[in-house]
Amino acid sequence: MKASYWSDRYQNNKTGWDLGEVSKPLVPIFKSLNVNDKILIPGCGNAHEAGFLHRHGFNNVHIIDVAKEPLANFTNAHPDFPKNKVINGDFFEHNANYNVIIEQTFFCAITPRLRIEYVKKCAELLTENGILTGVLFNREFSEGPPFGGKKEEYKKLFLKGFKKVEITECQDSAEPRLGTEVLIKCSNPNSFS
Repeated sequence: MKASYWSDRYQNNKTGWDLGEVSKPLVPIFKSLNVNDKILIPGCGNAHEAGFLHRHGFNNVHIIDVAKEPLANFTNAHPDFPKNKVINGDFFEHNANYNVIIEQTFFCAITPRLRIEYVKKCAELLTENGILTGVLFNREFSEGPPFGGKKEEYKKLFLKGFKKVEITECQDSAEPRLGTEVLIKCSNPNSFS
């Protein structure tokens, strides 16, 4: 989807994926991270997760989105968040290194044909001991976005980019998503050449 598509969604308040707060299943994950980890949140939207991390002492969180509107929303809500860590751009063209990539509604927003590219890009952006972690839908949708999927297919997909993939049922999703999410933790990224 092009930036104009997402900008239109924000301008017209068609942001049903936005919970208005940090996704509850991510909080225990965040508590397990080191505050000095260099973190990327791709397709961050209004970036409630980045706000939560920032409030809890994480000082090296980076967010990226193709749409300008949610980034403006975020910087207005968090004026003390470092502006140089707010990136308006395409995740697939981004170049840097991170210890952690947080997945929250970006994977389901991209067309499924790009999922292998997503896995490769995450593996490329992560350090040798880096991890990709977060929440994925464990259900299908009639059309998207969001685009759904199943735990079994995710495991095969993420093993193409990571040596270790853990996928578990999500127990504390927000009410509208209850019983339809899984937690992922992918570590030891493979090298793609």
